[in-house]
Parts: sequence; structure tokens; C-alpha cells
Amino acid sequence: MLGPVNHIAIAVPDLAAAIALYERLGADVSAPQDLPEHGVTVVFIRLPNTKIELLHPLGERSPIAAFLAKNPSGGIHHVCFEVADIGDAGRTLAESGVRVLGSGEPAIGAHGLPVLFAHPKDFGGALMEFEQAATPAPRP
Repeated sequence: MLGPVNHIAIAVPDLAAAIALYERLGADVSAPQDLPEHGVTVVFIRLPNTKIELLHPLGERSPIAAFLAKNPSGGIHHVCFEVADIGDAGRTLAESGVRVLGSGEPAIGAHGLPVLFAHPKDFGGALMEFEQAATPAPRP
């Protein structure tokens, strides 16, 4: 079920400072993108083998604001894996006893693709995201 790591998400208290750091290091940095439905502003740092997603709160009810209240310096928020079929992934997670957050139905993520999040208590304390691969693998 698990494909490549799509990105590692880091919550940051100062988005401009984080962007400036990665730019000084020569990284390919995307423009900030507001995702009001998720309560975040995101920036992607494109690397040769994966991406880093910088997360910053957008609005007072942002889940990232709560994360930063507990971790004022920021920190790793989640790891995202690509999956060939988000529906199959959701069923496999449920059959494996993993709790899918929210309604259990995929939502559209920052890349415009369906995503699911799994409860951190089911993954050793780490929040996991599963994203439909941009190009689904051919079915046998």
C-alpha cells in the first residue's frame, strides 16, 4: 500500500524566517498557498528525493496553532506517503485497525489530490498522511 514519501511537514511559528532559511540554503521554494479549509498556509521545499512542507496557522481555529502552542519553536507535524488508490488505502487502514481522522472520507489536500490522515496513536505517536499518487499505478 505504501508508496514513496511525498513530503515531511514541519509546523513553523515564523513562515517568512523559515522560507528565508531554505532560500539561503539554495532550495527550490514554492510560493505560499493558503488552504482555508485546512486552516493552514503551506510552502513546499522541493528536494531531489522528496519535499518538505512548511505549515503555518491560517486563522484562529487552525490545528497548527494548537500544535505550535504545545511546540512553540515548531517541529515535525506529519509524514505523507503516496498511495496508488486512496480508497483502497482507507479500506486497508480500517481493516488494519488504524483510525482515520475526520469523517474517514478523503479530503482534497495541498496538491489538489485526495488525502487521508491516520491517528497518531496508531503510528507510534506520529501523524501520518496518505495522498493519492498523481499518476495512479496501472492495475494488473
